[in-house]
Amino acid sequence: MQISAAKESILKKIRQALTHSTPVPFPQSDATASVFQPSSQELEIQFAEQFTKLQGKFVYCADVAELIGTLKQLADQKGWGKIHFRTEDAALSQLLKDQITPHDNLATCDASITRCDYLIARTGTIVLSSVEASGRTTSVYAPIHICIATTKQLVYDIKDGLQLIRDQYNQQLPSLISFATGPSRTADIEKTLVVGVHGPKEVYCFLLDQG
Repeated sequence: MQISAAKESILKKIRQALTHSTPVPFPQSDATASVFQPSSQELEIQFAEQFTKLQGKFVYCADVAELIGTLKQLADQKGWGKIHFRTEDAALSQLLKDQITPHDNLATCDASITRCDYLIARTGTIVLSSVEASGRTTSVYAPIHICIATTKQLVYDIKDGLQLIRDQYNQQLPSLISFATGPSRTADIEKTLVVGVHGPKEVYCFLLDQG
């Protein structure tokens, strides 16, 4: 088959490039190193700032009693009579049941409560997985998502959280890992930002101090 002059010219340039390879521009670079410089702020403060910038509602709790009391007060103020929660944390589940009657039907609840795997301080992101009871649905289908986390779950960057998940589960990642960065949002319609279209309209993070 006859090769056109233009195609032959392109192939010639490719051959020349392969025989005279370009040196690596940054030979000292490490592909595994983070491109982000760690913040001088405490992780709690950085997470709270980033999370609230994205319209998340952040609540810091010094102990479990404050957490449960604040959550109950918030539910009363907002009129959340139907709160759905299922958690693998038996102690927390019992504390919640002592104050709040769980609503079993996720489809008709006013709000849902979940735990999480980690909190990403740099981006204000909640990392959830299918390991948690109803981990695939609870944080997505309810109109209000309430996440209860501890200061020990704070990490700086996403790669730190994923590495800890790998270590925790012996390199066997959960079947689903999701990242919630504030309420759901879209700007697909005329470039106008709309919140709560395909997920929770409000996201709360209750951070329990375990320092």
